Amino acid sequence: MVVDRRITGEPTQVESESVTVETPDESLTVENIEMTDDGGAIVNPLMDEVDSEFDQNLADLIEEEDLDSISSDLIGDYKEDKSSRQEWHDSYAKGLKLLGFNYEDRSQPFQGASGVTHPLLSETVTQFQAQAYKELLPANGPVRTQVIGATSTQKEEQAQRVQEFMNYQIMHVMEDYDTDLD
Repeated sequence: MVVDRRITGEPTQVESESVTVETPDESLTVENIEMTDDGGAIVNPLMDEVDSEFDQNLADLIEEEDLDSISSDLIGDYKEDKSSRQEWHDSYAKGLKLLGFNYEDRSQPFQGASGVTHPLLSETVTQFQAQAYKELLPANGPVRTQVIGATSTQKEEQAQRVQEFMNYQIMHVMEDYDTDLD
């Protein structure tokens, strides 16, 4: 097969011939190679030589020892993935419990009543809490001062001292302020 290309990458000459592709178990003969406008190729194999269907079960074609190897690798990867996210899973379960989601069989208002709750409300509450918390307790302190009336250098300095003192009291002295606000 010969393909000449211009600088733009478009094929200018295509010669089609039979190509043999070696695979682990069998060889596949390809006769039709069509070039696409973007410089790619579409390979149409002759399916007469390979006795297979498009949607057949590949496990029927693979040796038993190879299937055992693949399955043990897959199970090992699954267990490794599950153990690597165990901390996240535990915190997620704890969060659901703290939000009041208890998935258990209900007998009220009648036996077998559905205990399904929609997570949209709790997700909205959690998002609001996260946004409000950083606004109510910013890193440089929650207290801001403003001089009302005529301003002077002395009043502005006093307002700054009050702001710094109140932020110190809230952030360092009042230990329960942060947890109570949260």
